[in-house]
Amino acid sequence: MILVADVHVQTLLDFTGRPVHKAEKGRPGSSKNQSGRMGQDLRIPVPVGTMVYSESGELIVDLTTAEEEFVIAEGGKGGRGNARFATATHQSPREITPGIEGEEFRVHLELKLIADVGLLGLPNAGKSTFLSRVSSAHPKIADYPFTTLSPQLGIAELDIFRRIVLADVPGLIEGAADGVGLGIGFLKHLERTRVMLHLLDPHDRDLDQLLTDHSVIRGEVSSHSKELASRPTITVINKSDLMLEEELDQLRSGLEDRLEAPVLVISGVTGQGIREVLEKLWVLLNPPEES
Repeated sequence: MILVADVHVQTLLDFTGRPVHKAEKGRPGSSKNQSGRMGQDLRIPVPVGTMVYSESGELIVDLTTAEEEFVIAEGGKGGRGNARFATATHQSPREITPGIEGEEFRVHLELKLIADVGLLGLPNAGKSTFLSRVSSAHPKIADYPFTTLSPQLGIAELDIFRRIVLADVPGLIEGAADGVGLGIGFLKHLERTRVMLHLLDPHDRDLDQLLTDHSVIRGEVSSHSKELASRPTITVINKSDLMLEEELDQLRSGLEDRLEAPVLVISGVTGQGIREVLEKLWVLLNPPEES
């Protein structure tokens, strides 16, 4: 039985309704001293990024590369029939060597997406709209919380030589790291990302509220993983098409003063400022080599 990392498989949902997988059994030998046929290998496609754990919780293999394969259970070995023991003086032997049964294992599969950039933000921060704007991904988009119920991947092409893989996970809320809302099931998908893009929704929010929104998300990421929280992050005010320019300038200036870091302004709907964000992400992902 072989697990195969397949780029065309996106989720582990197929295993929910079919928890048991069995490879084909071999066939016994037949008359005229014919050997039995070997059983066919069972090749099971899984998403790239699938982690395989033993029942005791030990990591067996992490399938992070497309077409990577791992033999999770060896097949059995055929036995030897009567004819194999025949000699010139013993024409009708009764001896046999029985075959050996194949291996059987119980494993736990866990998927962690592989992406360059992880999108952060409260529900309705505009992450799905941003992803659909910069890539060919088509996540479900609507104006209510938790529209995104599963992780989404998208590839942003800056030009023919530069691509960035982005992961959008369900919006986090306060307490996500402790199991509140949907975030706890997807925080792990951010662990493989190298850079974070934190989107803030300024609509009907003042500076203090935006700072609270920012703090909530950073707190949840930090609670889940201090190392993850330390990775480079770009903070972005989204939905600029819904705000007056003077209001955005004030919010941006206030955030930069309080966060002591640059803040960008974009609109996922109109595309304003998105190119600048992608270029900054590229620089963070590909820092110039020191001479």
